[in-house]
Amino acid sequence: MASEISKAQIDKLGDRLKKGNISDADLRLLDEYRRSFTGAYETVVGIIRNEVMLEPTGRPAKSTTAISEKLLRETIRLTQVQDIAGCRLIVVDMVEQERVVQRLSKLFDNVSIVDRRKQPSHGYRAVHVVVKTPAKLVEIQVRTALQQAWAELSEKLSDVIDPAIKYGEAINRL
Repeated sequence: MASEISKAQIDKLGDRLKKGNISDADLRLLDEYRRSFTGAYETVVGIIRNEVMLEPTGRPAKSTTAISEKLLRETIRLTQVQDIAGCRLIVVDMVEQERVVQRLSKLFDNVSIVDRRKQPSHGYRAVHVVVKTPAKLVEIQVRTALQQAWAELSEKLSDVIDPAIKYGEAINRL
């Protein structure tokens, strides 16, 4: 069971993922770790549906490829990845975005806010509300319709041109 996996084991697994040196046993361990977020994800999504009356989109577990790429791109350990489980809320405008962020902050006991509107990353803007449940982190992205359109456009460009374009790494090659 994932709760028996130690933090050290998870971070060593992350180190192997960074090196690209992963075995079938590592993939099974990563899958077990990813699945361990399901309960926390379902709890957070249920609260959003019942209390905020919005329908989140998302996934209970980030893909193996996305996890590996994030570990290579950033200087973090696997246990520090805050968006293994995550969902997204799309709202009409920034006024509604602020209202929803404030509502989420009051609904959950332990949250941190990462406001990418103030510090955009290569044009990407959103507010990330990271909910710290007793066992796991669950990230809620709150985007306006315009922020969502930009994110979708950059995703499509990265699929066609270069995956690194989302992170500003391919801009000089265009």
